[in-house]
Amino acid sequence: MGRPGYVTVPILTVLAAIGYVYYTTVFLAIPAWLGLTTAAGGANAAAFTALAAACVATYAVAVSRDPGRVPASFVPDVEDAESPIHEIKRKGSDLRYCQKCSHYKPPRAHHCRVCKRCVLRMDHHCIWINNCVGHENYKIFLVFILYAVIACFYSMVLIIGGAMHLPKDEQPGSDSPRTSIIVCGVLLCPLALALMVLLGWHVYLVLHNKTTIEYHEGVRAMWLAEKAGNLYHHPYNLGVYENLVSVLGPNMLCWLCPISRNIGNGVRFRTSYDIPPLTSPL
Repeated sequence: MGRPGYVTVPILTVLAAIGYVYYTTVFLAIPAWLGLTTAAGGANAAAFTALAAACVATYAVAVSRDPGRVPASFVPDVEDAESPIHEIKRKGSDLRYCQKCSHYKPPRAHHCRVCKRCVLRMDHHCIWINNCVGHENYKIFLVFILYAVIACFYSMVLIIGGAMHLPKDEQPGSDSPRTSIIVCGVLLCPLALALMVLLGWHVYLVLHNKTTIEYHEGVRAMWLAEKAGNLYHHPYNLGVYENLVSVLGPNMLCWLCPISRNIGNGVRFRTSYDIPPLTSPL
């Protein structure tokens, strides 16, 4: 496993897969089905090229962008009225303090053993980007997965069409278009399925304003609450729309735009306690 900030084998594997799928789709499948010189073939080649470029660009940003560092000056203010809750350690009632980094941890921050530092709103450490997925790069990570899923299904449609229109008398071989198209199609099936599952999982997390770590912690907290006869409520769940805004940004038109950023500084988050309860009129 490589150090964060370095190009690793998994990163090269992802880039090689993108390049292979792009070459097979644009230069083998589309010519066999539509022809690159036709209007339909040229339009599909241009559209898939733009989609592949968006995948590479968002992937590069997810790899290179810092997921969020805890400010060296951060100290939790227990008397701050704007912070209605403060996360504490599982054992005892002390405020969360990272012994390895020698500083307090803001809400939703966790220490990554690979990056060897605390990460704001840490979701998980991803070996495929050799980076943590945290507050600063979570949105771009999510957008990359979405683009990758769309590209996989788009490529599968073009590859199926290309395979059906290949000459019947073509001799199979290691360098024949038929072999490359079939191999690419076989690789795309599990890849598309895995990316769909990953996208579905993170859409679920976004709709509930959770991270992967918070989901697993919430399962344990829910079990403990039910055991004690209480109800557990995830404190950062603000409702579907507010949850989407907190992750994707306030402008709905820019939710899937890779250049727009999320909101907040990663140190303080709105909670359900900030939302006044609905009162019925007298």
